[in-house]
Amino acid sequence: MHAESTTNGQPTKGQTVSRKVAIVGVALSDCGRVDDATPYALHAQAARRALADSGLGREVVDGFASAGLGTLAPAEVAEYLGLRPTWVDSTSVGGSTWEVMAAHAADAIAAGHANAVLLVYGSTARADVKAGRRTGNLSFGARGPLQFEVPYGHTLIAKYAMAARRHMHQYGTTIEQLASVAVQARANAALNPEAMFRTPITVDEVLDGPMIADPFTKLHCCLRSDGGAAVLLVAEEYVRDCRTRPVWILGTGEHVSHVSMSEWADFTVSPAAVSGRIAFERAGVRPQEMDFAEIYDAFTYMTLVTLEDLGFCGKGEGGEFVDAAKGRLRVEGGEFPVNTDGGGLSAQHPGMRGLFLLVEAVRQLRGDGGARQVRTAAGGLPELGVASGTGGWFCSSGTVVLGRG
Repeated sequence: MHAESTTNGQPTKGQTVSRKVAIVGVALSDCGRVDDATPYALHAQAARRALADSGLGREVVDGFASAGLGTLAPAEVAEYLGLRPTWVDSTSVGGSTWEVMAAHAADAIAAGHANAVLLVYGSTARADVKAGRRTGNLSFGARGPLQFEVPYGHTLIAKYAMAARRHMHQYGTTIEQLASVAVQARANAALNPEAMFRTPITVDEVLDGPMIADPFTKLHCCLRSDGGAAVLLVAEEYVRDCRTRPVWILGTGEHVSHVSMSEWADFTVSPAAVSGRIAFERAGVRPQEMDFAEIYDAFTYMTLVTLEDLGFCGKGEGGEFVDAAKGRLRVEGGEFPVNTDGGGLSAQHPGMRGLFLLVEAVRQLRGDGGARQVRTAAGGLPELGVASGTGGWFCSSGTVVLGRG
């Protein structure tokens, strides 16, 4: 049912409405090595750039979402940006936070609770470690149920390594296949002038690197960078006032499966198996209709298992699917490009990287990919794409299916 009355041509918030939702502005702040900025400054830079990208002014923003700066993050950052939102979201479920927030924002806009929602993130993760202001976040601390596992050395990296080992044991996945994910991510990053690492690498170079947590060597693990990102979602009525081509949110899904390793029922299955199914069902499309995917890749194993769980290949077939010899994940010559900007393994990773997945997906669907632009078999721009974020140690997942306007 559509709203019967309007304010300045727009539906009045609080009414029962049903509106399409589009992403009309995306941007990154300066990323990589940014030694002279605060997290707030990176938030502001990304937000200004996203609004400029859309062509809309700050005054249209009545919804705001942020995370990563503590429990008051939305209030603190909104004030810093000069915003006074009437709808806010402070969801925090790790790296998938932004896909989940995008879902919440889309639902709020569709229902008339907001008209324009700005999602913003910024972090000086690399600079903070270099300056000794924080550690490398190897563990989430001994609190709550985690206190019973931390004494056994369950760092974040070790948890993912254990899961990767289980997949290798159960399905015969090889370390070379895992390394192939890093190799193809770097190949895509080589086409991205904003990527932090662009020099091509080989499977042997990945395998010969320093061991971090068996089976992960250094290049199996994401880089650590500074950086921020912003995404602006609006109701369909605002699209005509934007300078960019809209990218529509077609379907979303979210799922939280566990926090303790002892409660993770199957190390070879991620919560994307649920969030992806829901998102594709809501969008009314199949995984095989996607032209590309942006997947959270703090470690190579995450890409492999998420591709399985989203339905791009069968369970246990991920190793063959990502094999470097096939080159399937590459933008240049690949059958199904994945992490087209180079991902967290090569482009940038300031923590909670899910918002960067949405930025890159939108750029691809708008045709703004530059040298790394995905093309269909017929040479046209992609029509459909998916962004799937992961939080914790496969604790949470958010999946967003997007379509070109």
